[in-house]
Amino acid sequence: MTPLSLGAVLALTYEWIKAGHVIFVIFWIAGLFMLPRYYIYHQESPPGSAEEKRWIDRERKLRNIIITPSMILVWLFGGILAWQLGLFSGGGGLGWLHLKILLVLGLSGYHGYMVGYGKKLARGERPVSGKALRMMNEIPGIVTAVIVILVIVKPF
Repeated sequence: MTPLSLGAVLALTYEWIKAGHVIFVIFWIAGLFMLPRYYIYHQESPPGSAEEKRWIDRERKLRNIIITPSMILVWLFGGILAWQLGLFSGGGGLGWLHLKILLVLGLSGYHGYMVGYGKKLARGERPVSGKALRMMNEIPGIVTAVIVILVIVKPF
């Protein structure tokens, strides 16, 4: 019996890797929808109150248990899928994937900004208005819609 190469093993598991990627995208984006909303409620709570302490704990748990691990797994599974699609071998017809990766980089930056903002809130700083947070709350939805169109339609 001949041992399977890494490429053969990954080809056999492609659908499972894709399923994992989609599952963790859903977890990550759901968390990115929730986090700014948590920050809005946090900012509306009285500074130093028990309510504020509960929001700090909720935000930390959401970031550390759901959002950040999900983002890491999105990148891991997505990298494997991109490799399987030939992104790194110079295969043609993958312009949609290049743009998708650029948008996911942007979402990762947004994620980092939101994590940093939560740490500022935990220190008692409130540098952004509730209105601005409400507007920022729309970013993951808009970017996700564009990514879904790119993946399904593959326009270029």
